[in-house]
Amino acid sequence: MQYLKAPLSRDDLERFLAMLPNEPSELIREDNHFKQLGLSIGDYQSAGAVVELLLEHPKLMQRPVVVRGDRAVIARPSEVVEELL
Repeated sequence: MQYLKAPLSRDDLERFLAMLPNEPSELIREDNHFKQLGLSIGDYQSAGAVVELLLEHPKLMQRPVVVRGDRAVIARPSEVVEELL
């Protein structure tokens, strides 16, 4: 899915967060763009805050996210996908 051309909906993001075993904040990329925006990861500990951020700044979503059935993983490192399979 090309999420920048067809951004994920609120429902999609909420569904991903519910399926991931990670803390909600782990779906956020703390890259240069994040820093340039002057953001602090401490402000994004709840699923709701993460969803709002990613709706406004989809580039900040950690990727790739692999979904299988009702489970999902952030596939970094790629070996994490093996746990899902």
